[in-house]
Amino acid sequence: MLEIAILAIVIALIFDFVNGFNDSANSVATVIGTRVLRPLQAVTLSAAANFAGPFIFGVAVATTIAKGIVSPDEITVYMIIGGLAGAIAWSSLCTYFGLPISNSHSLIGGIMGAGIAGLGFEQLVYGGLTKVFAGIIIAPIGGMIFGIALAGAIIVLLAKRRPAIVNRTFGRLQIISSAWFALTHGANDGQKTMGIIVLILFSANLIDEIHMPLWVIFAAAGAMGLGTFFGGYKVIKTLGLKVTRLKPYQGFAAETGGGLMLAVFAILGIPASTTHAITGTIMGAGAARRKRAVRWKVSRQIIFSWVITIPGAAGLGIAFTYIIHLFV
Repeated sequence: MLEIAILAIVIALIFDFVNGFNDSANSVATVIGTRVLRPLQAVTLSAAANFAGPFIFGVAVATTIAKGIVSPDEITVYMIIGGLAGAIAWSSLCTYFGLPISNSHSLIGGIMGAGIAGLGFEQLVYGGLTKVFAGIIIAPIGGMIFGIALAGAIIVLLAKRRPAIVNRTFGRLQIISSAWFALTHGANDGQKTMGIIVLILFSANLIDEIHMPLWVIFAAAGAMGLGTFFGGYKVIKTLGLKVTRLKPYQGFAAETGGGLMLAVFAILGIPASTTHAITGTIMGAGAARRKRAVRWKVSRQIIFSWVITIPGAAGLGIAFTYIIHLFV
């Protein structure tokens, strides 16, 4: 069982790397889209902040993942492997096509599918899943509100300032806001793999209770940081350039608003989607200037990818879990 647990942990860290690879766009898309930083500079800054996030905001989200999807007393390591395989397959497929899907919800969907395949619907933890679905609704809508409010306030307060001075000032400030969003991204998404690794250890009887060993925090944060550094340019291009053309003050508003929301979610233990949060704030910041500044056709495609993520990853999780059970 020890060997299987080690294999499962390795797979979880691979997912964490893929998560960082796809979600790197969330924290660097706007700073690249506004031409404030070059891609290499942006992803380096984002990787460092992603690594630091879990150490600053605690592990409430990790605890929700470990206890709040499928009953930890019933799930097996083999089911977790099946769920991880489904999540990795779904996230990799969407990254290939440049879709900024929620890796958080890929993971949750994969584990849900594995639990359904191995235990049935009755072993799902509906209290924890309520938090997840609340986050699905709140993150994009709240993000759009934050984006409109912050960008609108900047427009009103600085309407009489010269555009060149405003752009130069917020270009510098955006480096800070990008790092802030990356920090909160690590605090939220970085914790999800920690929760899965602890669930593996608990299911394999390697620990007696759900808690977060320091080595787990380091391993998960490190894997996400590396994935962020090597992040996917296709997703960066979709978020930073295709949704709307951003000016530096709009990028600052989007990153600051998205980070504030994720910080609250991290403290409350809600495994929110950083993709939903930043896409919502980008749309809001773009719409604050004028409604037509947002390419709503691209936005609709992104929203469609959100809707199908949990059922898609769950379906793959079910399939992989059934396949694994044919051989064990």
